[in-house]
Amino acid sequence: MFNFKEIFSVTLILFSVIDILGSIPFIITIRKREGRIQAEKATIISAALMVGFLFLGQSILKLFGLDVASFALAGAIVIFIVAMEMILGITLIKDDPDAKGSGSIVPLAFPLIAGAGTLTTILSLRAVYQEANILVGILFNLIFVYLVLRSSVWLERVIGKSGFAVLRRVFGVILLAIAVKIFKTHALAL
Repeated sequence: MFNFKEIFSVTLILFSVIDILGSIPFIITIRKREGRIQAEKATIISAALMVGFLFLGQSILKLFGLDVASFALAGAIVIFIVAMEMILGITLIKDDPDAKGSGSIVPLAFPLIAGAGTLTTILSLRAVYQEANILVGILFNLIFVYLVLRSSVWLERVIGKSGFAVLRRVFGVILLAIAVKIFKTHALAL
């Protein structure tokens, strides 16, 4: 049932897409604006969104008359764009700065942690990996997300701006390769 190679792959893919380390500057901004980060709340809401989309995503697609291969290709394009943002240090997809609500929910849990890229990736992963392995990969990422949210002050001091810039570009290249792999796998299915 559990395949450690699949779990490792899923964990790495989601880690790259969520890019919680690359989001530390944004998390610090939210913490300064809100006064604190509610790590538990943000993690639980992110978990609900990711797991819910893992199990209900296909039903939602059927509702709109879409197939998994088409959605996986669309996800590959989104992942490609996110990777280009990470590698080039540009912003192509902008969040709504006037979003109302708690900073731990909007924009932290959604769309930063469990945003369109993450949800698209989860559905794309479902076409390639077993659900149990995806769930374990999601769990590992959520544990890591929680730890990063809890220790954002310490991480800000230790890694520094140049360290985050390097990490962001490395994971951007990994994401780019993942996008190409998904595209190769599902382009023939259409």
